[in-house]
Amino acid sequence: MGHKIAVYGASGTTGRFVVAELEKRGHTPLPFGRAQATADDPEALDRALAGASAVINTAGPFAITALPLLAAAERAGVPYVDVAAEIEANADTFARGASIPAVPAMAFFGGLADLLVTAAMGTWTSADSAHVAYGLSGWQPTAGTLEAGRVSRDRRAGQRVRYRDGALSYHDDTPPTLAWEFPDRTRQVIGEFSMADVVTIPSHLAIPSVTDYMSVTAAEGLRSASERTEPESFVVDVRVRSGAEERRLTATGRDIYAVSAPLAVEAVERLLSGRFHATGVASAGAMFDAPDFLASLSDVIQAKRSS
Repeated sequence: MGHKIAVYGASGTTGRFVVAELEKRGHTPLPFGRAQATADDPEALDRALAGASAVINTAGPFAITALPLLAAAERAGVPYVDVAAEIEANADTFARGASIPAVPAMAFFGGLADLLVTAAMGTWTSADSAHVAYGLSGWQPTAGTLEAGRVSRDRRAGQRVRYRDGALSYHDDTPPTLAWEFPDRTRQVIGEFSMADVVTIPSHLAIPSVTDYMSVTAAEGLRSASERTEPESFVVDVRVRSGAEERRLTATGRDIYAVSAPLAVEAVERLLSGRFHATGVASAGAMFDAPDFLASLSDVIQAKRSS
């Protein structure tokens, strides 16, 4: 039986993908945006969520929308999911907590890597480090991505973020360019290209060091901000290390914006059907059975262990 799911930011790129995914799965989207309810209008948000079983927030900058939408979800007594890739906004959500099930960063950046690292860990209860390398064929950012990135950079005064020794730190130095051996081929990547993973992964896993790497082609595409045409292909290569041992899991697919929709909608379905492990705010790997979640999306994300 389908549910009525509110989608904030439904007219944006990711929002449209989410609406289509909900309809594909037999749910009824309740689309709304700033024209119906701005984030600073609690009464309008409450009206928008009336009758909804859950809400998916796809409207950035999430520094502006996440906490007000989460509060509205609490007042409505429904689960909350967002697709935020903003490091600071995600940290704010975890710090706030919630009285309802809430999953921030349930998207390509943040949620996917968290699921992969959690699955790669297997029986390990801790690890020394986690490394997440993004082998994108390119990156044609949406207007929403660019605006969210600007807000995030402004919040940290243009500094870069690292997660080391169990804490976030901020730096002005130039990131390194490295060669990363992906399963298909070696690519040049920019090291310490921190994404939401530096918040989601350590939120529940005892890993004191989390490092992201981004393919140079993707970073150049982000800087040039070219118009979105051909969707990018992606390889996300996760390596978790403990002492001399390494566990590795790799995911491949196409279109980082489109793939966020099944990630977010699958999360909502699991929250509404009782298939979750945590209460309050929790990342994808903490909230759900990571291997089972990844397996359920095998038509759009192909995950496999690598040697």
